[in-house]
Amino acid sequence: MKHVIFFLVFTAFICTSAFAEIKPCKELKSEIEAKLNKKGVKGYTLEIVPADQVKDQKVVGSCDGGKKKIVYTRK
Repeated sequence: MKHVIFFLVFTAFICTSAFAEIKPCKELKSEIEAKLNKKGVKGYTLEIVPADQVKDQKVVGSCDGGKKKIVYTRK
């Protein structure tokens, strides 16, 4: 199960990172949530944080010209 979740998050990151500078953070976060929900992933949170405040979290998206990151956390 961990491999499936990692794959989904990694895929979401790859698909969305190309549009990081084009899309607003909230829109990008909504798209990632939609993809995860479509795949049946439950028990997670996505949060928009300044890039310099990312610690050991899993980054699944980047927006605002790389100034902010979208991080994935399991509940």
